[in-house]
Amino acid sequence: MLGWRDRLIAVWIIGLAMVGANWSGASAQDAPSFKGKTITMLVGSEPGGGTDASGRVIAPYLRKYLPGEPNVVVQNMPGASGITALNYFFHRTQPDGLTAVMGSISMVDPMNFRRSSSQYDPKTLRFAGGVGRGGTVIFVSKDAEPRLYDKTAKPVVIGSVLAVPRFAMQPALWCIEYLGWNATWITGYHGTNEIMLALDRGEIEMTSTGNIFQILDRIKSGKLKILNQSGAIEGGKIVSRADFGDAPLFPDQMKGKIKDPTAQQAFDYWTALNSGDKWLALAPGTPGSTLAVYREAFRKAAADPEFLERGERISDGFAPMSPRDVESIVQTLADTPTEAIDYTKVLMRKQGIRVQ
Repeated sequence: MLGWRDRLIAVWIIGLAMVGANWSGASAQDAPSFKGKTITMLVGSEPGGGTDASGRVIAPYLRKYLPGEPNVVVQNMPGASGITALNYFFHRTQPDGLTAVMGSISMVDPMNFRRSSSQYDPKTLRFAGGVGRGGTVIFVSKDAEPRLYDKTAKPVVIGSVLAVPRFAMQPALWCIEYLGWNATWITGYHGTNEIMLALDRGEIEMTSTGNIFQILDRIKSGKLKILNQSGAIEGGKIVSRADFGDAPLFPDQMKGKIKDPTAQQAFDYWTALNSGDKWLALAPGTPGSTLAVYREAFRKAAADPEFLERGERISDGFAPMSPRDVESIVQTLADTPTEAIDYTKVLMRKQGIRVQ
C-alpha cells in the first residue's frame, strides 16, 4: 500500500502529463534556457524562519533541474507580513523567470492582502509549486476522553498557544459547535514546550500538534488518543497522513453538519489556510513556456529523495504540493467574503475566548 508521500508523487506524474497536454503547442526549442544567468528568489521574511528555510531547501534543486543550471540567489525582503516583498515583486520585477518569490500562506490570506498597504492580487501569481506539512492532529488524554461526549460531566480542558487558537487548534471550535464536544479553553501558552508541560501536569487535557514524534511515546503507552487529523491536500482532495494512523479526517467528520452558507465559507477558508503553507511563484504575465519549465523543475525536485530528506529536517511532515493545488487554495482564499472570515471569531466569543 502506497504511503501518503508516494501517492503524492504519483499525482505529480499524472499532473505532469496534463501539463504537457496543455503546453502541446510549444515546441522544445521554445523552452527557455537559463544558462549563464542568475535567478533571484525573493523571500518575504527574515532569515531563519520557515519560509526562508523552505526557499533555501528548494533553491539548489531549481539550479539542478532548470534548463541551463542557473545560479539561484536567495534574497530576504522582510516587512509587513510579506506585503513589502510582494508589492516589490508585482511592481519592480519583470515576467521573465529571472525573479521568483517564495511566500507563505499568510501572504495570500485576505486578512493580509486586503489591507490598504498591499498592492497585489494573489490570483494573478504564476505558481510553480508549494510545500505543505501534511496536516495536524488534535489529541486528548485517554482518561479525559469520555467526558468529551458527556454534557453532564466536567468539560475537557483544551490548551492553546497564544491568545487566539492557531489554525491547527481551530477544529476544536467547530467540534464544540457542531459535534457537541464538551470542552472549555485555556489560551495564552507561549509555545509547544510550555503546552506539553501543562499536559503532563494535568493542567490541560487536549491540544494539537503537527509533529507526531512529540506524542508518539504517550500514544503507544495509552496515555493519549488522537481524535482527528486535519488532512493534507493532494490532487484537489483532502487525504490522511500515514504516520497519524487511522485517525479520522476532521473534514469528513464535518460533512453534512454545516447548513449556514456563511459558516460553510468560513469552514472552506479554514481548510484552505490549513492545507497550504509555502509556495513558489513567478510574476503575473510570465510566459507559459517559462512557467512550464519551472513546474517541471519543481516536479523533479518533488520526486528527488534527497530533496524530501532535506525538507523533513526543517519540518516534520514536509510534502511538496502541485501548482494546481496551490492555485485552488489561493482561489478559495481570495474569494472568501469578510463575514466568513469573521465567523470563527463568532465561535471563539461564543466559547469564551476573548478576541477583537
